[in-house]
Amino acid sequence: MPSHAVLSRRLCALVLGLVASLSGLAQAGPPVTRFCVFDPLGEQGEFYAMVRDYEVAAQSWGVLLELHAYTDETVAVEDFKAGQCDVVNVTGLRARQFNDFTGTIDSPGSIETYAEMHDLLSLMDSPNLEKYMVSGQYEVAGIFPLGAGYPFVNDRKINTLAKVAGKKIAVMDWDTTQTVLVQQLGAQPVPSDITNYGAKFNNGSVDVIIAPIILYKPFELYLGLGSKGGIVRRPVIQLTMQLLTRRGKLPTDFGQRSREYVAGQEDRAFALIHSLESQVDEHLWMYITTDERNAYYQLMRDARVQLAAQGFYDKRMLDILKHVRCKANPSDGECSQNEE
Repeated sequence: MPSHAVLSRRLCALVLGLVASLSGLAQAGPPVTRFCVFDPLGEQGEFYAMVRDYEVAAQSWGVLLELHAYTDETVAVEDFKAGQCDVVNVTGLRARQFNDFTGTIDSPGSIETYAEMHDLLSLMDSPNLEKYMVSGQYEVAGIFPLGAGYPFVNDRKINTLAKVAGKKIAVMDWDTTQTVLVQQLGAQPVPSDITNYGAKFNNGSVDVIIAPIILYKPFELYLGLGSKGGIVRRPVIQLTMQLLTRRGKLPTDFGQRSREYVAGQEDRAFALIHSLESQVDEHLWMYITTDERNAYYQLMRDARVQLAAQGFYDKRMLDILKHVRCKANPSDGECSQNEE
């Protein structure tokens, strides 16, 4: 039997080892979670700046984020899929592959005004919708507005839908819905990506692109407009940036906390959008008549119905979007129809 001295030494070593282990845990803190941050301008971009504030907020939820900037959305998405990061931000058009419900927000003509968009996003942090934010191993942890996607045309004569026929329009090569819509207009879709579609417009490879004003200066789209072009002030879509997380890699309440935080940043995001749009020279804006507007949105409504029937859009979200539109404009003819 060991002596009292030996037992005492063993007990002392055990206690010291336990203290050292606890001290190491205290110093290590929570594990670091890699966040693949997509911003076309990298660390110099407006969205990356907002994520830096989000990083600070996440610390109060017990999560340490390690930010890695990406200027190519495709690379960020592929790294997320491969498990290189457990948080990523993607455009709503890309988000549809992870979550049909929130990915349907960025559908053609579904939201017209910023007031409607604000009403919609104010619903997205509701605990009642939490179950729709989860799809398989992924969860949507917040939705930021990026602004209206306006048609940029290199010739102001392209001022009605009829005059789009035969023109070349840049579409994201990974998004079938854009190709369908462009073909319905009688135009020619030109496969592109976020990294090159601005350049294609600027060098004349395409006649039209759909873009938010946040990209106007960074992508130098004024070069493509030249002296004859303009921006049609009727959005084809309202664009979003959506945060995605990998479930099981973060605390169970992280998603809801994150959605509530992002909802609190909406006014900041909209203020930036309004500020950027106010800086565009007034003579560049092109306005269409009420009849042209109605034809514009009817065509996009028809496209949504067709694409929903083909399984591209979530009908639950389409119903919410219609509710938001009809709340803002109850006299619209669609409010008495059951197409969506």
